[in-house]
Amino acid sequence: MPLFGAAGRSGVIGDRRSTLDLQVLANIGEFVGGIAVIASLAYLALQVRQNTQSLRTENYARALDRIAAMQSQLSHDGNLSRSFAKGIADVSKLTPQERIQLTWALYEAFGAFEFMFYAAEARALPDEVWVRWSSTVAWWLSYPGVQVWWHHRPAPFSESFSSFVDEILENNPTDRAAVERWQQFVAG
Repeated sequence: MPLFGAAGRSGVIGDRRSTLDLQVLANIGEFVGGIAVIASLAYLALQVRQNTQSLRTENYARALDRIAAMQSQLSHDGNLSRSFAKGIADVSKLTPQERIQLTWALYEAFGAFEFMFYAAEARALPDEVWVRWSSTVAWWLSYPGVQVWWHHRPAPFSESFSSFVDEILENNPTDRAAVERWQQFVAG
């Protein structure tokens, strides 16, 4: 049978069918467009998540690089290492030059801790990692020389990080058994 029927009816059937075809095509276009928008949003969410994970990894690596640089100096420079060990135990046993060396070494360490503190606050550092490093900050603050340095540091850290450190000093959450094990290890 011919598609448009007889010549007299072809206009009516043809118009109705073309109207229906255009409406169906418009509906299909809207549906496909909606799916494309949803797919685009899902892809964008995936990209944001991957970027956040990448940012977390990069922040942690940056902080570890800072700590590693300081540890490398301490492990390669015997004089600095001795001064550092003496100073964290008792600052009064250091010469003025050794106190300055201790100050710069502790600024580097606490600067890295401050960086990690803000990365954790911004959720750019996993909670588990920050728990580890906040315990490390508490461990360093268990040393009398570090406490004296903190109270006499010549330049401030940010207000919120300083409050965090002051709270550690006030509440003393240090694992005393770990500190004693470390001191026994060092003493031999």
